[in-house]
Amino acid sequence: MKLQRRLSFHFIYQMIIYSALMLIITIVLLFTILNRMTLEEMKYNFAAGALDTIVSATYVSGNKAEVPKSVEELIEKRNAWLQIINQEGEVIHSINPTSLSLPEAYSTAQLLTIQNTNKYRHYAVDTKLDLTYSKPVLFMVGYESPRFEQLASWYEAYMENGIVGEAYQEGLRLKLQETDSFLTVLNAAGESIQTIGVKPPASHKYEPLEIIGMHQSPGHYDNSIIVYQHDEASTTWIVHTPNEPGNIVKRPLFEDEVRIFIVVGLFILIFALLISIWHGYRYSRPLLLFAGWFERMENGRYDEVLTDRDKRKVFRKSGKLRMRYKLLKEVIQSFYRMAEKLAQTEKERSRLEQLREEWMSGISHDLRTPLSTIQGYGYILESNSSEWSQEELREMGRMIREKGDYMLELITDFSLISKLKQQGMPVDRRELELSELLRQSVLKYVNDATLTDVDFRFECGEDERSIPIMGNPNWLRRLIDNLLSNAVKHNAPGVTVTVSCGMMNDEPYFSVADNGRGMDEETQSKLFERYYRGTSTEETTAGSGLGMSIARMIVEAHNGRIQVMSELGSGTTITVQFSAQQK
Repeated sequence: MKLQRRLSFHFIYQMIIYSALMLIITIVLLFTILNRMTLEEMKYNFAAGALDTIVSATYVSGNKAEVPKSVEELIEKRNAWLQIINQEGEVIHSINPTSLSLPEAYSTAQLLTIQNTNKYRHYAVDTKLDLTYSKPVLFMVGYESPRFEQLASWYEAYMENGIVGEAYQEGLRLKLQETDSFLTVLNAAGESIQTIGVKPPASHKYEPLEIIGMHQSPGHYDNSIIVYQHDEASTTWIVHTPNEPGNIVKRPLFEDEVRIFIVVGLFILIFALLISIWHGYRYSRPLLLFAGWFERMENGRYDEVLTDRDKRKVFRKSGKLRMRYKLLKEVIQSFYRMAEKLAQTEKERSRLEQLREEWMSGISHDLRTPLSTIQGYGYILESNSSEWSQEELREMGRMIREKGDYMLELITDFSLISKLKQQGMPVDRRELELSELLRQSVLKYVNDATLTDVDFRFECGEDERSIPIMGNPNWLRRLIDNLLSNAVKHNAPGVTVTVSCGMMNDEPYFSVADNGRGMDEETQSKLFERYYRGTSTEETTAGSGLGMSIARMIVEAHNGRIQVMSELGSGTTITVQFSAQQK
């Protein structure tokens, strides 16, 4: 669940980041396009459509106004001026690149005059009242219009009956040729009744909206026009002047904007491609790492699942995962632990296989030795039993019996080990007196006539006579017998074997100590593992060689602990301590 949450969070926040990035790019792109379109419109149609653009692009807060830098530059380039006036008639923002001295405040009469005449001194003025704020704000844009003044002066000087007088036509034509312009006089119906200039077009009837469009948006036509109409005349004078060289007229719709879209689209495509390559590289590396792990695991190389090179890739020197692998932290850690367990399991399997081989080899040896003896005596008896005396036959019978007893004991030990391994703690447990159990076992050895050269001592005092434990009496007797017989069998005649019992840290214990040969450290470390190494290879019927292994397993089945302390030449002490829960 933790990995699932991390993966979900990882891809969700990446999706949010990428979506936000695309949204930001889109907003910036749209803003850039709109700003570019606005500036282009102002550039080509200044000042007819400039005022609305200036108003929409300006932000007013209290007595402060923020005008875009691009708008200011355009106004300065056109040698125009801008003033923003608050409700009290005070100028709160002014752009005045000209040498004209503009007022810092206006009276009501001044503003009404400018509004009615659309003029201030020799500047043409456009005004717009913005009511979107809590208090109204007036925008005024002033710009020079010498062509209009010139057309008005021509009208006053050359007009006869609403058209250009014949005596003045040649002089006016020469003046118009200086700017490659031509004059068209329209009647009340909008028909051309007179044309003077270098490029007189064919007779054409101008539609009302066509004239308005050419006047307000000259950038969309080949020519820009100046219109003059006297109040008392029925004719309209229009001067057509070609747009300045370099001006783009009749541009394909959104030509520049399409280019911007294409560039941004390519940028987004390349960016998405780079992100995809990065994602592929990032998420493929763990998969390639896993593939290498699986391949080595398939070949059984569990200890090489994580090579030194892999470890350097995955972990820092401090042992922590590198950033690129943290997303799959649980997977890598689980895989790493699994690899270690498999490697350990493989080692344990190899070790157990070796122990099994050694054990089988030992069993074969232990069984082969008595069987060879039995088989030899069988051949002897089979060949000619009459040649042997009664004493010799009894000796042969005794040897066959002893070898058979040895084999039976060996098989019994194998059966007991199997039970201890498979069944664990015996079911038939009952309360026993430890001291009495030890006393009976020691007494059996004391009364053995064959052990007269061994001195047995029992040192459980009166205070230790009542030590109750829970256990299986047969298995505990076998435990004590194995320890006593081991002390007798591996020491020279005259050894003293001491059995003691008592309480240690509120837990019952007993010990079997001797003053015999002792053991070195290597023998001590392997004393209880003889079952795994194989049985005793000595050619003797004194035991199966599995006694100490069985002793340890019986102790463990009773939740106890067995310890050995020994030094060469100083004897051996084996202590068995039972858990307090055994009481």
